[in-house]
Amino acid sequence: MEDVLDVYTLPYDPLYPTVCMDETSKQLVGETRQPLPVEPGQPQRYDYEYERNGVCNLFICYEPLKGQRHIEVTDRRTKKDWAYFMRYVVDVFCADAVRIRVVMDNLNTHTSASLYEAFEPAEAKRILDRLEFHYTPKHGSWLNMAEIELSVVSRQCLDQRIPHKQRLQQEVAAWEAFGNAKGTKVDWRFTTEDARIKLKRLYPSILN
Repeated sequence: MEDVLDVYTLPYDPLYPTVCMDETSKQLVGETRQPLPVEPGQPQRYDYEYERNGVCNLFICYEPLKGQRHIEVTDRRTKKDWAYFMRYVVDVFCADAVRIRVVMDNLNTHTSASLYEAFEPAEAKRILDRLEFHYTPKHGSWLNMAEIELSVVSRQCLDQRIPHKQRLQQEVAAWEAFGNAKGTKVDWRFTTEDARIKLKRLYPSILN
């Protein structure tokens, strides 16, 4: 926990940025009947029946000190899907960085081994040489600012029936462009000192 909090206190350096990464899923839901349009005094109304069109995965990377984010919609959330997303982070999202500090949870797909399963050894090592992993502790995923971003996009963008992957990509792209244009940032205030006070019970007791 303190390792992640220390990373958050580092000053902004475009050559050594901090990027938070997380993922979530979205159920694709289609309409069986055309929704009724908005009328004076009436919101848009939907029929209670719907059709399930599968599930998509959303990867997000968020650079908190720069206020930039990107969401990638994929069909699955396998090791290879994660590896390809991390290559995007290295080659596109932080293309000019020397080394990228990545904050993420300790899901079993979030490992260097996933890169070696997806790419040839030389390519996997090239990507890994640009990455520095910082894992949130078990039951401590709330320390990941990307989780906050996913909560925001879920409320502002995903809280609706989305019938197919293409529509989902359009919705998150519009949300992403709006947030990046404004450079919206998370107002993070939880520090190591706060942790030692508020979460004292989680620290080991030293008996003299």
